[in-house]
Amino acid sequence: MTHLSQPELLRELDPVVATELDRHLSVAKEWFPHEYVPWSQGRDFDGVLDGDAWDPKQSRVSAVARTALVVNLLTEDNLPSYHREISQAIGRDGAWGTWIGRWTAEEGRHGMAIRDYLLATRAVDPVALERERMVHMTQGYDNPYDEEMLRSLAYVSFQELATRVSHRNTGRFTDDPLCDQLLARIALDENLHMIFYRNVLAAALDIAPEQTLEAVYDVVRTFQMPGSTIAGFARRSVQIAMAGVYDLRIHRDEVLAPVLRAWKVWDIEGLGGEGEKAREQLATFLDELDVAASRFEDRRDQHRERVLARTAQS
Repeated sequence: MTHLSQPELLRELDPVVATELDRHLSVAKEWFPHEYVPWSQGRDFDGVLDGDAWDPKQSRVSAVARTALVVNLLTEDNLPSYHREISQAIGRDGAWGTWIGRWTAEEGRHGMAIRDYLLATRAVDPVALERERMVHMTQGYDNPYDEEMLRSLAYVSFQELATRVSHRNTGRFTDDPLCDQLLARIALDENLHMIFYRNVLAAALDIAPEQTLEAVYDVVRTFQMPGSTIAGFARRSVQIAMAGVYDLRIHRDEVLAPVLRAWKVWDIEGLGGEGEKAREQLATFLDELDVAASRFEDRRDQHRERVLARTAQS
């Protein structure tokens, strides 16, 4: 099959983007971050206002929940870099540009609301949080797919769903109904963003199935969360996985699999050799991920049993 150039693909997808933008605007609900923050719980911190210094005992959420909240917030903080990268990959013309502006504005609420909640409730160390924000945003984020549009669209289709699942599970894990309510609201935004990107890429599969399948496989096998450049991310991601907030099983079964099903990648007919190869590689990768996820779950269960045994003996 003949591969289309990026400008050709962008032109072919223009009417789809316009339709999806209209659909998004018709279903997206207005909401206000300040309404989700328990301001009455806040008080002055030490420093200029000579308030009370933060102490871990002030936090009502567990250490693991704090880790997940900080990772989620720092990930959201890098929005300026995400805006730059997706603009460079897709462009700012027509409906594409309108969507990118709207997406950026909606995403901007997330970091604002999470930070306000964390500070008002004293859930995390504000000094450490600000220092990490400075480092992470200074480092920025670079598109790992060299501004290639199909791969960028495939990536955000998975990434938006992964972020939705991460926020939703983090909220439940905090055991704080207010945090759960806030992150559930943010997750609704992420879900609508995922649907937009997923539907545009579905159209790309109709237009250039082989080319798009190759892009999808490349993204699935190399996928990393956008917060992977956060200092200590590997250690933190293990803590989050061990707690069951986000792990390989969740990534495979609740992120990759449903998006691939929605794209009907297993039902596409008439593929050429390269397309069939990409689909076979995709199936093999998911099988391997299934095995790896099961192994991790076994190790986690064994670890929990050892911890329970030690607790019972003490």
